[in-house]
Amino acid sequence: MAKAIMVQGTMSNAGKSLLCAGLCRIFRQDGYRVAPFKSQNMALNSFITRDGLEMGRAQVVQAEAAGVEPDVRMNPILLKPVTNEGSQVIVNGEVRGNMHAAEYFSIKRTLIPDILRAYESLSEENDIIVLEGAGSPAEINLRENDIVNMGMARLAKAPVLLVGDIDRGGVFAQLYGTIALLTEEERALVRATVINKFRGDVSLLKNGISMLESLTGKPVAGVLPMLAVDIEDEDSLSSRFSRKKADSVLDIAVIRLPRISNFTDFAALEATPGVGVRYVDWVDSLGTPDLVILPGTKSTISDLQWLRQSGLEAAVKKCAASGVAIMGICGGYQMLGLRISDPSGVEGGGEISGLGLLPVETEFASEKHRTRMRGTVLQAGGVLAPLSGAELEGYEIHMGRTERANGAKPLVRLENGLLDGCQQGNVYGSYLHGFFDTEACRQAVLAALAAQKGVSLTADVPDRRAYKESQYDLLAKAVRENLDMQRIYRILEEGVS
Repeated sequence: MAKAIMVQGTMSNAGKSLLCAGLCRIFRQDGYRVAPFKSQNMALNSFITRDGLEMGRAQVVQAEAAGVEPDVRMNPILLKPVTNEGSQVIVNGEVRGNMHAAEYFSIKRTLIPDILRAYESLSEENDIIVLEGAGSPAEINLRENDIVNMGMARLAKAPVLLVGDIDRGGVFAQLYGTIALLTEEERALVRATVINKFRGDVSLLKNGISMLESLTGKPVAGVLPMLAVDIEDEDSLSSRFSRKKADSVLDIAVIRLPRISNFTDFAALEATPGVGVRYVDWVDSLGTPDLVILPGTKSTISDLQWLRQSGLEAAVKKCAASGVAIMGICGGYQMLGLRISDPSGVEGGGEISGLGLLPVETEFASEKHRTRMRGTVLQAGGVLAPLSGAELEGYEIHMGRTERANGAKPLVRLENGLLDGCQQGNVYGSYLHGFFDTEACRQAVLAALAAQKGVSLTADVPDRRAYKESQYDLLAKAVRENLDMQRIYRILEEGVS
């Protein structure tokens, strides 16, 4: 059975996912078979495995860092919020249904056998398992039925690293307060703390670290700086939404829908020199970009209503009328159509008119469509005509069926012979997530936009796989330099009795 180590945080977005990815990379570099694990994840960014099952994106990133294929066992429970009080519950990659928070809370301990089967199976195949917690273990109102923080640490007999975020301030109170709220048994599982996202001179923390170690009885295993690495994240607090790139030649605007999902679809564009990607949620900030993208969403109808009420629908249609290229991915593709209906009540029922920019209509169904798929772009028209013939690979994950009107032009021919998406003038739509991850598509789109604008991209479009590998190596290097890895290995070796 594998040895285990778990990373928990004092709060959401403390840096747990990134540290787990860094540890996965380090252990892989040191010659170990390693796999990530998170028993329960809540996120709108998800991924479809090669066997058509759905899992959280963070564990996909950690699997890539570990050099292994993403496997749904790494994230046996995924919660995808659909309202402020309820989520779609996915167990072992399959949808169990939508549940209100109280309903899920009442049944989640019944999922422990599913969690243990997944964990133990991974443990038999690997040398090390890097577990990630969720939120904070100090959420004492959730302690009784906890299956993701200390409850999971007990099940896996995993020693815990507790991470605090100094960038938000109060890191000593975060770490001390969290440990103080734990039970004696839980405190024994915490073997060290980590201060994350530090900016400045580490020597200034020396006295504070000594006092924290004295107060908690736990060593500080390291102080990680605010890392300058470009690694996909899935947190709704993602900094990419406010990130700006200077000296951009091309301007791409992604509409920041309230329940935007799979925004990692645009990470490859963000990483391309000369390309600026903005996330827009205010009509006055849209302007006239070179490309407008309507992304995926977990709540297509309510987000379409928001788009309409915010004035962004009219602004997007104005861009389309002026010749700006418009592209919709998944839920964004559905929004671009004529009508969306929900006879089964998947999103609460009813129907709504779309933006009317593509001659398609969508009807929701209770069954989720999940698959990885290759395809080839058909003869494209308009600004993105150079896309014609480009081969791509992506994944579909949606609960709607979209029909094109007679004579409407599809966008992609899939490897199974079916046709995907639609195009009309400078407006394009597809169900395929990962459209821009494929180098051929990304190069064709950016070259077409540059030609339309009369500019040139001075740098080559980077190979996405090689770029991601380089970022994982940079992350591992930074973690090695700032974390006491001898102590980490000692904690790993000692385990929990």
